[in-house]
Amino acid sequence: MGAAYFYHLTRAPLEHTLPVLLGKARGAGWRVAVRGVEAARMAYLDDRLWHGPETDFMAHGLAGGSHDADQPILLTTSELGNDPACLMAVDGAPVSPDEVRKMERVCILFDGNDPEAVQVARGQWKHLTSEGCSAQYWSEAAGHWEKKAESN
Repeated sequence: MGAAYFYHLTRAPLEHTLPVLLGKARGAGWRVAVRGVEAARMAYLDDRLWHGPETDFMAHGLAGGSHDADQPILLTTSELGNDPACLMAVDGAPVSPDEVRKMERVCILFDGNDPEAVQVARGQWKHLTSEGCSAQYWSEAAGHWEKKAESN
């Protein structure tokens, strides 16, 4: 049974934090799906991953291609076409309790400088924990990541 990890981004934007978390997930040997809500945003993140430093390159693909099932990291707005062990939800993308239970880890990344994004994340926390999912809340407000809350 997995857990949902909430990442409250206040210092570094998503485009900087996402590659770090993807690297950790891949280092654990996990296939990853990154779920967003807008195709244009996912295309932007895809572009950022392609144009990052060569030493940090991670093989990935944007959903809709003929090799979705083979991608170690798949960026999508819908179904998880690569049988991931880890789901990273961005921009308020939905996550179900069943997905948390099925995955090794679900990461919910949200912009702490956007009051609407914070409200969506709070709603996700309440929903997932009320359904019995384990969750952790991580904040970078102090300049480094700290676990601020946990629900088992």
